[in-house]
Amino acid sequence: MAGLALLVLTSCRSKDLILPGDTLEVAFEKANRFYENEKWSEAVSAFETVVSVGRGTNIGQEAQFLLAESYYNNGRYLQASSEYDRYTTFYSRSDKREEAEYKAALSLFLMSPRYKLDQSYSLQAMDRFRLFLSRYPDSEFAEDASDRIAQIREKLAKKNYMSGQFYMRNGMYEAAAIYYNLVIDQYPESPWAEAALVEQIEAYILFADNSVEARQAERYEMALSSYSRYLQLFPRGDNRSRAENLQDRARNALDDLKASGAESEGAESAGAKGASFDGAGSGSEDALGDDIAGSGRSG
Repeated sequence: MAGLALLVLTSCRSKDLILPGDTLEVAFEKANRFYENEKWSEAVSAFETVVSVGRGTNIGQEAQFLLAESYYNNGRYLQASSEYDRYTTFYSRSDKREEAEYKAALSLFLMSPRYKLDQSYSLQAMDRFRLFLSRYPDSEFAEDASDRIAQIREKLAKKNYMSGQFYMRNGMYEAAAIYYNLVIDQYPESPWAEAALVEQIEAYILFADNSVEARQAERYEMALSSYSRYLQLFPRGDNRSRAENLQDRARNALDDLKASGAESEGAESAGAKGASFDGAGSGSEDALGDDIAGSGRSG
C-alpha cells in the first residue's frame, strides 16, 4: 500500500515536470504552476527551459520576465538582476521594461552589505537607480528609487565617518581628517556630515600638536578653517558648543606659538646687540692700548 502511494506521488511529480514531448504552451503552463505555488527553485528550472526553447516568442518573453521574478523571490538577487537585464536587452519595447529596470537596480540594492564591508553593490545600485530616474522621472517607482539612493548615500557617509574614527583612535590624524572631509564634501546632506566636520577640527588640532614646530601653525590654521566652514554649513548645529571649544583651543595654541616666536626673536635680537657692543668695546680698548704704546715709544 505504501509502495502504491509512493508510485502515485512520483507519477504526480513527474507530470508536474516539463517532459521532452511537451509543447511550448504546456511547458510554460507547468513552469507557471510552480511560480504560482511559490516553488521558486522549481520555477527557475522550468522557466529556464521555456526561455531556451521559446526565445523570440511571446511565451518566451513572458517566461524571461518570470524567470527573473523567480530568482528575485528566491532571494538570488545577483541572478535576478542579470535576468532582468537580459529581459530589457531582448525585449526593449516591452511594457514591462520599466519595471524590469527598476527591479534590476533593486536586486543590486538588496545585495548591499553592512557599511563595514565592501560597497561595490551599493555603488552599482545607486548608479542604476539614478539611470532609472533619468529615464523614468514620472515612474510609479521613482519615489522608492530616490529613497533607496538616499539610504545608500547615508551608508557610504557612515562608512567614511567610521573610517575617520578608526584613524583617530590609532593616532593617524591626517588620514582621519581626509576621511571626514569625504563625508562633508560628498554627503553633506547626511546625518554624519555635521559630526564629521567637528571631528575634522579636532583631527587637525591633534595633527598640529604632534607635528614639528615649523608645521604647527599652518595645521592649527586648518583647524580654524574647518571651524569657519562649520559655521557656514551648520550655524545651529547640535555640536556647535564643542566646535567653539575646539576653535578656542586652536586659537590659543596659535597665540602661544606666536608668543614663543616673539620671545625667540627678542632673545636673538638681544644677543646680536650684546655681541655688537662687545665688539665695539674691544676695538676701543685695542685703540687705547695702541695709544699708550705709542706714547711710551715717543717718550
